[in-house]
Amino acid sequence: MKIYEVGGAVRDELLGLVVQDRDWVVVGATPEEMEAQGFKPVGRDFPVFLHPKTHEEYALARTERKTAPGYRGFTLHASPEVTLEEDLQRRDLTINAMAREPGGALVDPFGGINDLRHRILRHVSAAFGEDPVRVLRVARFAARFKEGFNFTVAPETYALMEKMVEHGEVDALVPERVWQELSRGLNESTPSELFHVLHRCGALSRVTPELMSAWPERSELALETVDHAAAMRHPLGVRWSAFLVNLLQDHLHSGREVIVPLCERIRVPTEIRDLARITAENFVHISSITDASAEKLLTVIERTDGVRRPQRFEEILATHACCMQAREGSMAQAQEDTVWGRLNRALQATLKVPTGEIIQGAEPADIPVRIRAARLHAIAETLH
Repeated sequence: MKIYEVGGAVRDELLGLVVQDRDWVVVGATPEEMEAQGFKPVGRDFPVFLHPKTHEEYALARTERKTAPGYRGFTLHASPEVTLEEDLQRRDLTINAMAREPGGALVDPFGGINDLRHRILRHVSAAFGEDPVRVLRVARFAARFKEGFNFTVAPETYALMEKMVEHGEVDALVPERVWQELSRGLNESTPSELFHVLHRCGALSRVTPELMSAWPERSELALETVDHAAAMRHPLGVRWSAFLVNLLQDHLHSGREVIVPLCERIRVPTEIRDLARITAENFVHISSITDASAEKLLTVIERTDGVRRPQRFEEILATHACCMQAREGSMAQAQEDTVWGRLNRALQATLKVPTGEIIQGAEPADIPVRIRAARLHAIAETLH
């Protein structure tokens, strides 16, 4: 039995990055031998074990064979006879197909260190083309390693990805996996690169065809928007919503026309879908807040359900700010400060209205009118 550190931990150490998780491959062992040493089996589809003390993952060396279309159509084989090189050969990119021996020596059978030095994302072998998820993974790695490293996708890897798209491999991706990879890419430092890579290989029109109605007319603006949201360290919901709103805003009167069908099809979480929809539906109303009356401020709060969802209300304003920053640059900052300030003060005033006292002794039909009047009065006093 011999144990090697593999994958992202080796890559990140060579790049000088902080290693978050470590993965290990065990060569020459059986599941019974692993359990005899205290390792706990956790792999459902192939033999993976947790270390009894560190709880890090140790996987038995394995190979895989394509047996059906899509990313699930594989038969995996793990045995003591599988070599380290055979295990590494099934990985996606050369920079992820390196290992370290127990003594620290680097094992690099596919040129990963050279591609690391030249900042190239290159597939390990033709087996890359058997798994459509790898198209999304390459785009995600491009988004991760653009800032600070400027990695680029190798021409031959682009060619293989284009071939995979043409042959319909990408069409076999299930919606949940599409969103899983997109969300990871959106959370990287340069999410625009995710969309650049997917568009260049033709995959973007397959996994998110709804976006093509505004591509390329508004794509540059939308990509600048999502990078600004990333630079501001906004959460995933704001990044995705700001990207969609600035890409699709001129093509819809309501966020329901394109945003909702897209989000529902690829299984975007409900709270993120609603954030994008509500921002799109109220974008013009929020933009007019700079000289707004108490009536207009309260209307925006009501339309966005700000009283019941104050945290989402803040995310709506953050999404709007990212969109305006990309549209108008530095000139938008003063306006956004005004918009944020007025709406935030109006919301805080609204939240302080003692609705419990107002409804005491009131007729049911009068309650909504009284509460709204009290909120308008509170907002007007705050503004003055």
